[in-house]
Amino acid sequence: MVTVNGKPVEAAGMTAAALVEAQGYACAQVAVECNEEIIPKAELGSTVIRDGDVVEIVRFVGGG
Repeated sequence: MVTVNGKPVEAAGMTAAALVEAQGYACAQVAVECNEEIIPKAELGSTVIRDGDVVEIVRFVGGG
């Protein structure tokens, strides 16, 4: 079990990119943190999420 944005999700074994897309986001529009470390965009496709990881997906929002 993985915690994504505070909620338990069955995502162990997925890449960070696959997890982002499964959560309904586009990789180009988010920042991803795993266990309090930011995953560089170039590594989203190769970083494997493991059981017990805590992932935060942050979407950029513009405004004024």
